[in-house]
Amino acid sequence: MKTVGLIVEYNPFHNGHLLHLNRSRELAGADAVVAVMSGPFTQRGEPALLSKRARAEMALAAGADLVLELPVLYALQPAEWFAFGAVSLLDATGVVDSLCFGSESGELEPLEALASRMAGGESPAMREALRQALAAGLSYPAAYAKAASQVPCGGDSAEGAAALLRNPNDTLGLQYLLALRRIASGIAPLTMRREQAGYHDAGLPAGGAIASATALRAALARGPGGLDEAAPYVPQTSLRILRREAEAGRLLAAGWEALAQPLFAALITRAPEELALVPEAAEGLEHRISAALPRLAEPGVECLLAAVKTKRYTRTRLQRLLAHALLNHSGALFGRENLALGPRYLRVLGFSPQGRLLLKAMKKTAKLPVVVRAADHADPQLELDIRASAVHASAFAHAAVKDMYADYYSPPVAVF
Repeated sequence: MKTVGLIVEYNPFHNGHLLHLNRSRELAGADAVVAVMSGPFTQRGEPALLSKRARAEMALAAGADLVLELPVLYALQPAEWFAFGAVSLLDATGVVDSLCFGSESGELEPLEALASRMAGGESPAMREALRQALAAGLSYPAAYAKAASQVPCGGDSAEGAAALLRNPNDTLGLQYLLALRRIASGIAPLTMRREQAGYHDAGLPAGGAIASATALRAALARGPGGLDEAAPYVPQTSLRILRREAEAGRLLAAGWEALAQPLFAALITRAPEELALVPEAAEGLEHRISAALPRLAEPGVECLLAAVKTKRYTRTRLQRLLAHALLNHSGALFGRENLALGPRYLRVLGFSPQGRLLLKAMKKTAKLPVVVRAADHADPQLELDIRASAVHASAFAHAAVKDMYADYYSPPVAVF
């Protein structure tokens, strides 16, 4: 069975995701689709709009065959480790033949050329150029792009490399290619151009069928009418699940503000030296946060982000730091040496009939334990996932213990 892998968040699953899923299947000539999906918190450090189970159900209803959870240890990371964790999971299944990702360029060759150049790791010249760009106040993505453009690159165009790295999906695609090389995977990379809505587009396009997830979340945050606004831009199956979850009080339309109270408690009760141990805290950022707290106009997350954000401390980095603080993350588990060891299990969130066949094949091919029931597998990484899901679900309007600990109470989503 030929299988294509996707690395996704589906926050929520919309028409653009459906296009990517279907085209990936066609481009790869695949019989099945395996999606590695972030759990309750996304790579940009935001609490997901819906539970991971509801989002897995959206994916399966739209044609995915097997949905695996990207451990929060890797989901809440900069692009390098996010990509490494997700690619490692796809490789560990032993059944994935190709990986298809969206990109602004829609061309694999320039990304492959840049990946080939960078595959040996960052050179001393690259590290120094990156250090100088950061010291000049550039954000990490901008600094990385500038550093890459300055380091000698043989026949590659420095300007071309910098242009690629200014695009978020091209940057992430590059990291997927580097991860494939890093683990010597036999998975073949494929890419397709993103259609219409851009990564950060905040408005719903008039007369269009594709809107960004950012725009859809903004519409849902505007109130009950948001579902009607979002309806033209999501598959009917996604809309049905969105309505069901909203009616059950399991839609975090308020985003971070739904978790403001426990977040502020986590920040207020930490001294700066304790905050400094939280992943993403560095270079005095812990002092900046501690100093900002008593000066805020109100205890809101947006207010805090506005007070702390600078060119150097991007919103994404700050949100990841806040998520780590909320989830009490610290220690060696989040260090580079441990991250480089890769995920330690394949956590099944849901499957289709075709996905059930993949799971059967994985009994022979998988390089990691396949976890169907969380209670059957003990691992520090999995414990982090369970706690993250419990914290996320505790913010639901009608929080229930069985929602908070669905990892123990609920089996994977099965769609037939």
